[in-house]
Amino acid sequence: MSDELILGIDGGGSKVLVALADRSGRILRSSRGRGVNPMDNPNWLEELEQHLLPFCNEPKLMAVAAGLPAYGEVARLSALQRDAIQRAFPTALSQVLNDVDAAHLGAFGGNPGILILSGTGSMAWARNDSGRSARTGGWGDLIGDEGSSHWIGRRALNLISQSLDGRARATALSTALFDQLRIDPADPMNGLGDWVSSLSNPRAEIAAISALVDRVACDGDEGAIGLLEQAADELSKHYRAISRHCDANADWTYAGGSFSSRLLLEALEREIGKPPAPPRLSPIGGALLAAAQLLDWPLSESWVGQIAVTAQSIGAQAT
Repeated sequence: MSDELILGIDGGGSKVLVALADRSGRILRSSRGRGVNPMDNPNWLEELEQHLLPFCNEPKLMAVAAGLPAYGEVARLSALQRDAIQRAFPTALSQVLNDVDAAHLGAFGGNPGILILSGTGSMAWARNDSGRSARTGGWGDLIGDEGSSHWIGRRALNLISQSLDGRARATALSTALFDQLRIDPADPMNGLGDWVSSLSNPRAEIAAISALVDRVACDGDEGAIGLLEQAADELSKHYRAISRHCDANADWTYAGGSFSSRLLLEALEREIGKPPAPPRLSPIGGALLAAAQLLDWPLSESWVGQIAVTAQSIGAQAT
């Protein structure tokens, strides 16, 4: 039927994006909210349900695909995520998949390759010519997530504390962070301690410091540049570990907010030794592609292109 609609859900540690699209690839409506990672947000379910609610009574909605963080990693949480989607859309075909799997589908348009993700967390996801998937990383901030925005932000705080103590060279990150947070530089321990102890969503708010690191690095600060280079080195380990799953000539690409940093992407390209393939669709595009596949829609190049254009219009970024 030409009037069938699909819904894509792109969840992550820092945000959730929901988009309703038609058969032509136009995104008709969307909703954006805070992160829905059940590993670190105790209110993830309420946040998710709030942004699904405007779409629950859409009579033409036939298929829903949700890319959600931690899905397939913790059985108890995965069951809660499936139940939430089925409860919201009991009459539609539905699929829940890991958010990085959805990002891979979008970035490669369903084709094989290696995706390096660096957002609030970090992971690599690969799909080979046989269609089999593999992953590395994604262990969470207490165990892993090396090279992620949270990892960069946490190490920036560590570098600032060391520089203030005289254990490391002075860095412009200190002044930049104090200005951003309105902390009195004459009383840094009290100011930073108060800020950290007052965080409502520590993982996302610490991850947001990575944007500051990039800005200071672009101004030439050696400490900030070093943090991005260390992050690229960690992400390249994901690539090397997972590359054996694919053909030696497999393309690689990227997703996640950390790659809004040109310096990080360039450093990772140097580490890997070849340039990335441009991602075809953003992660929300990958979720919509998965939903369209549930209905066996013919996915032409024009459909993919239309999704890419309208995803940009709602602020969904391929990076």
